[in-house]
Amino acid sequence: MQKSYLQSLLFAALASASLLLSAAETSPAAAPEPAVAEQLAELAPLDLNTADAETLQRELSGVGAVKAQAIVSYRETHGQFASVDELLEVKGVGEALLERNRGKLTVAQ
Repeated sequence: MQKSYLQSLLFAALASASLLLSAAETSPAAAPEPAVAEQLAELAPLDLNTADAETLQRELSGVGAVKAQAIVSYRETHGQFASVDELLEVKGVGEALLERNRGKLTVAQ
């Protein structure tokens, strides 16, 4: 009798632990939401005439530190971009890179 009582207790304890672990694994962790301003900034196109190298690198697909700095250097040397297509004049920027990022870019005058 005592043996079956201990087995029942052990079974109940293991079953409870199993339920607790599976519930902990499936409950989503509360992720902090970015501020509304940050969300709006992500939706707004990136202005080639005002963005710094760090922003260009972070926001554009396929643009690393070297290309981002090349974009800023081109702007400083040649003046503001007249159009998004002028980005093709920057060394290291090709059609594929431009097309991949065209929807994210704008040129404010």
